[in-house]
Amino acid sequence: MNHAPRPTARVLRSQDGGSIVAVHAGRVAYQTAWDWQRALVADRHAARAGDTLLLLEHPAVYTRGKRTDPDHVRWDAATRRAHGVDLVDVDRGGDVTYHGPGQLVGYPIIKLASIRAVVDYVRALEGVLIDALADFGVAAARVDGYTGVWVGDEKIAAIGVRVASGGITSHGFALNVAPDLAHFTGIVPCGITDRGVCSLASLGVDVSMDEVATAVEQTFAARFNARLERQSRAIHERRYPAVFADVPHASAVPA
Repeated sequence: MNHAPRPTARVLRSQDGGSIVAVHAGRVAYQTAWDWQRALVADRHAARAGDTLLLLEHPAVYTRGKRTDPDHVRWDAATRRAHGVDLVDVDRGGDVTYHGPGQLVGYPIIKLASIRAVVDYVRALEGVLIDALADFGVAAARVDGYTGVWVGDEKIAAIGVRVASGGITSHGFALNVAPDLAHFTGIVPCGITDRGVCSLASLGVDVSMDEVATAVEQTFAARFNARLERQSRAIHERRYPAVFADVPHASAVPA
């Protein structure tokens, strides 16, 4: 797969043409990943680190954004426990969404050239995922009036971002590779009542998580005009010991 850089309406990153470090992190608890993002945001703001893309999976969890309608969480606490699904309130925009095994979650920690570029940034993330899905023969698209990526009238990828002072991004996107789609019935995904949810697996595409992660990092680098570098999760465990203090050592996680 050879992805040439794609021009954008404006320069999104403050170091356009620089590098983006991608970390294939395996499965990470939601709270740990959130703490990890905040540590990276602080380092990016202080110029102690460059732009970073975390690619990982979560144990089953519903996350409620700042504008979530309480009625959009359909399963009560007992039902969530029976299904092994946690519930976390987060500081991103958007409504409630689901993360779980079989879903590729991406958290870009990058510095935008302008805080006014947020809408362009979201559109660029959609473009990243549309380009990556095309590598697997899936014709995904945007839908007017909605955020995310769609195949027909079913959402295959959700997007919810936060941009902190200084234009540093966190949170990001979730691409359904082969998750348990039954878990989406416990919520109104992204607050949308009249459309469905799909995955690569439900579309008949048999592909590994690593193949999808590799396609996404390549299309991300192309879309944001960046050189792609890889770092191992183990490097970040050593750099941020407080984040991973209660997490089993991940030396077996591939770089």
